[in-house]
Amino acid sequence: MSNSSRCAACKSLRRKCPQDCVLAPYFPSNNPQRFSWVHKIFGASNIAKMLQQLPVELRGEAADCMAMEAYLRVENPVYGSVGIIYQYQQQIIEVQNEIIKINGEIAVYNALLQHQQLQQHQDSFFSTDNDFNL
Repeated sequence: MSNSSRCAACKSLRRKCPQDCVLAPYFPSNNPQRFSWVHKIFGASNIAKMLQQLPVELRGEAADCMAMEAYLRVENPVYGSVGIIYQYQQQIIEVQNEIIKINGEIAVYNALLQHQQLQQHQDSFFSTDNDFNL
C-alpha cells in the first residue's frame, strides 16, 4: 500500500503501510474509529499477532469480533459485551414470563367459555319439554 493510502492502523501508528500489511484489509482508512477502539483495548501488536495466526478466510470475522468487543468495552468498561448479553437475557426472561402469564389468561378464558357452553347446554336440555317431565 502506498503511503498516501495508508490503512487506519498505519495512520494511527504513524508508520508506512507495507504492501503486505495484515491490518489494512480489516481497518481501512475510511474508518479510523474502528481501529482506535480495537487498538485501545487489544493493542496494535496483539491485533496483528491474532490476525496472523488465523487462516485468511477467518481474519475478517475475527477483526469484526475484536471491533465489536472493543466498542462495547469502550462503552461499558466493566462488563463490555457481557453487559449486552445480560440485558438480552433479562429481556428474554421478561418475555417468557409475559408468555406464561398470557397463556394462563387464555387457559382461564377457555375454561370459562367451556363452563358457559356447558351451562347453556344444560339449561337448554332441562328447559325443553321432554318425556321426563312430571
